[in-house]
Amino acid sequence: MPTPPAYSLVATDLDGTLLRPDDTVSPRSRAALARAESAGARHLIVTGRAVPGIRALLTDLGYTGPVVCGQGAQVYDAGSARMLSSVTLDRELADTALGKIEAEVGQVFAAVDQDGAEGRTLIEPGYRMPHPSLPAQRTGRRDELWAAPIIKVLVRHPRLTDDELAAAARGAVGELASVTMAGPGTVELAPHGVDKGTGLALAAELLGFAPADTLAFGDMPNDLPMFRRSGHRVAMANAHAELRAAADEITLSNQDDGVAVVLERLFDQ
Repeated sequence: MPTPPAYSLVATDLDGTLLRPDDTVSPRSRAALARAESAGARHLIVTGRAVPGIRALLTDLGYTGPVVCGQGAQVYDAGSARMLSSVTLDRELADTALGKIEAEVGQVFAAVDQDGAEGRTLIEPGYRMPHPSLPAQRTGRRDELWAAPIIKVLVRHPRLTDDELAAAARGAVGELASVTMAGPGTVELAPHGVDKGTGLALAAELLGFAPADTLAFGDMPNDLPMFRRSGHRVAMANAHAELRAAADEITLSNQDDGVAVVLERLFDQ
């Protein structure tokens, strides 16, 4: 009888972690994930991107299981193309939260990810997409951001660093929303109490695993809630200092296939 894997769930962030800087998954990483799955582990993508922003990647990977999207607000089944769970951010609260942030730091620029598997990313005048390759539709005014239900708000400031903006936003927003820093130029507001950790817990339950059986890979502070629920936490060499401090080990960068390096060691057949 085969020996069960030490970790039954391999949870990977995408940007800065599994994806190389050109938004591709390398052949080495693909082979390492296949090795882990042949040993009995399941791959779970846990990303800040909303569902529409990763469907092409899921198809390219041949990924058919659940995927956690939108900082935990969405759990989507890639095999059936069906949304299993979605939590929206109240649009009045979101608008109020932006006003409170601007009262503290001055003008910010915002975007939203709409709810649903076909939801659009809308960006107000002055907002610059951190990932220019992701589809987005520009609006004429901020109030157009609230035209349909949303899962999160993305916020940028013309002068503050991401860490400074995230800290100021947390102080200003309080319990109106969860604030996280997801990557360069990416401070986000999600529904209060929703994060990658809650998304991981839900997806793990659907798969019949305990979150503590998870081997987690990440690179940014938005991965901290996922780390807190996982059995083994791996930060990329390019990770934010806050995540590196919370990791059990640090691997190579996403450019150097750091995810594959760890999987090859742990699932060596």
